[in-house]
Amino acid sequence: MKNRLSKMLAVPVVLGLIAGCGGGQPEQTAPAAAKPSEPAKAAEPAKAAKPAKAGGKVTVQFWHSLGGKNGEYTDAMIKRFNESHKDIEVVGTFQGGYDETVTKLQQAIASKNAPDVSMLERAYVELFADADVLEDLTPMMKSSNVSVDIFNPGLMGHSTFNKKLVSLPLNRSTPIMHINKTMLDEKGLAIPTNWDELKKVAEALVIKENNEYKRYGVTMPYDTWYPIAMISQAGGKFFSDDKKTIGFHDNGVGVKVFNFLKNLQSTGALYYPPAKDSGNITTQMFVDGKVGIMYGSTGSIGGLASTVKFNYVTAFLPQDKMYANPTGGANVSLLASSKNKAAAWEFIRWMETDSQGALPFILQSGYLPFTKTMVESTEIKEQWAKEPNRKVAYDQLQYAIDTNKDVAWPEVMHEFFSAIEAVMYDSKNVQSTLDTFKKEAERILAK
Repeated sequence: MKNRLSKMLAVPVVLGLIAGCGGGQPEQTAPAAAKPSEPAKAAEPAKAAKPAKAGGKVTVQFWHSLGGKNGEYTDAMIKRFNESHKDIEVVGTFQGGYDETVTKLQQAIASKNAPDVSMLERAYVELFADADVLEDLTPMMKSSNVSVDIFNPGLMGHSTFNKKLVSLPLNRSTPIMHINKTMLDEKGLAIPTNWDELKKVAEALVIKENNEYKRYGVTMPYDTWYPIAMISQAGGKFFSDDKKTIGFHDNGVGVKVFNFLKNLQSTGALYYPPAKDSGNITTQMFVDGKVGIMYGSTGSIGGLASTVKFNYVTAFLPQDKMYANPTGGANVSLLASSKNKAAAWEFIRWMETDSQGALPFILQSGYLPFTKTMVESTEIKEQWAKEPNRKVAYDQLQYAIDTNKDVAWPEVMHEFFSAIEAVMYDSKNVQSTLDTFKKEAERILAK
C-alpha cells in the first residue's frame, strides 16, 4: 500500500468535522432529520464480512453511509436486487456517516476483512485508490457493454485514478441556493446571479431592531464546500495544477473570497452559524423566515418543499468571474480483496444501469440522476415538471468542478477548517491566516 493510507491503516484516524454533503456526514433530506455537523465519535469495530453461502448462492457485502429515510430507500433498492437475482444475495450494512465508514473501512482492510462493495464519499476515493485497494472496473464495464459515456461528466471527477476506473457515482449532490422568494418579492428584489447582486439582496433583507438582528440576508453551514465553490467562482483552484501548493493564495483569490464573506458578516447580511449543528441551525432559520437565502445541498430540496410556508425556489450559486460549483455525496467502489467480484460487479452494474436499480432510489431521495438514461426517463421528467427546483440542481452540473481532488485532501481539509474558523469566528487577519494555511498545506502535500 502507498504511504498515506498505510499510515492511516496502522492508526485509523477519525475524519470528523466534514459537514453536510461536502464531506462526511449523512446528507440532510428534511429539516427534522438533519444530522449535526460535529466530530465523529470513535468508530465501533467493523462487522466481519460473511462468507459466500453454500448451495451456489453468493453473498455480497455492501457497506453504506445512509441512515433515516435514505437508509430505507437503500434497503428497498437492495431488496429489489435480491428478488431479481436468485443466485446472489446482497447484505447491506449501515456503517454510520461518510467519515465513520471511511474509518471502519480502513480497519477492515488492515484486518483483511473488507466488504465486497462500499460507498465512499467522493473526496476519499483517491486515498483508497492510491493504496491499490479498489478494483479497476474498466474490464467489467467492457464485458457488460457499459460505457463511461452514459454518465454525467460533472459527476465523474472522482471516478478515475491513474487511468483506472475505481468508482462510479451513486448518491451525489451539489450545493445550490435555496431562496425564500416571497421575502425577495416583498422587497422587489430579483434572485441574485452574481456576487454583487448577492451582496445587494442580502443587505436589503436585513432587519435590525434595538441593535439586534431579527433577520439576515444569507446563510451557509460551516463547511469547506462553500468557500471552495467561491474560490472556483473567483477564478482560483483549491490545489495548484502541480499539487505542490494551494491555488488561491498567491493570486489573491482566497483573500477576495474571505474578505467578501467577512464584509457580509459585519453588516448582518451573512449569518455564519456555530460549527456544531450548523446544518440544522441554518435550515431552521430558513424555514422560520429568519434568513432569505441559504446555501445548501440539493439533498435538502424535498424536505424544505414539504415544510416551508412560503414560495420556495432554488437557483445556481452566484458567479463572480464564472459559474462554478463543487459536487458532493458518495460513489460506490468494488474492493480489490473481494472474493466475489463477478457477483459484486453485477450488483454495481444493476444499480448503475437497470431501470429498477438506483432510479427509484434517486426519485425517492432527491439525489442527482447520474446517467443520461435516468435524465431522459419518464419518471425523472415527470418529477422535474412537478418540482422544477430539482431540475435547477441538475442543470447546475454543467458548471461542476472539483479542484480539491488529491490524495492529501483529508489531511489538508482539517487545516482548511482551522483557517475558516480563524477568519469567520475569531476574525483573524485573512492574509496572515491564509499564509499559515499555505505553509501547512505545502507541508502535507510534500509528504
